Amino acid sequence: VLFAPFLQSCLLCNIMFYSLEGVNLTAAKERGQLVFLEGLKSCLDLLFGEEEEQSGQPSPLQFISESASNLKALFDFVRTSLTPAGSDSWKGPVLLVDDLSVLLSLGITPVAVLDFIHYCRVAVCSQLKGNIVVLVHSNEDSEDEENELVVNSLCHHSDLILWAEGLATGFCKDVHGQIKIIRRVSLELTAEQDHVQIYQYKIQDKNVTFFARGLSAAVL
Repeated sequence: VLFAPFLQSCLLCNIMFYSLEGVNLTAAKERGQLVFLEGLKSCLDLLFGEEEEQSGQPSPLQFISESASNLKALFDFVRTSLTPAGSDSWKGPVLLVDDLSVLLSLGITPVAVLDFIHYCRVAVCSQLKGNIVVLVHSNEDSEDEENELVVNSLCHHSDLILWAEGLATGFCKDVHGQIKIIRRVSLELTAEQDHVQIYQYKIQDKNVTFFARGLSAAVL
């Protein structure tokens, strides 16, 4: 879970699927512009009883040691992190969740996951006029009904969807996949259809190159 007010200009939606590169998160954290919850470390601290002893507060991942699907502690962490100590208040914060599918793998029910996102949308989007960016995994051939329920619900409430997938023709060394950009104009209750753009991409050592379909440098 990341909270990054300095990323406001990079995002165009309340909830979307994302790929974020080229941002120095370590420097942002040192400047107080970023709050980061490291899930793996927090899990280990919780299991070995170190986190509560040090902070005196319930772990944001308290649900791991409980039988019920309760993400209240995680939401409390979100709400507390959005109100940093001191006189300076964040304007237009961005909540990044990478990735939401993990919660389902840990035994949280789809209803609890969607409730968590709903409360986050109210706190971040409605009250603080910020944005939420969520990463989830999906597959057309998937038989995981719970995951598909969450994915479909997120798509229904998203302003912008970035859908990355492999090529239908299979592996290609010069084109690694394609990304579909869906702008949800239909959410504005107009008669217009959603705007869809499709680009192909190639992953390089330090960046990603995007180009229109069929216009790869290797093809031309």
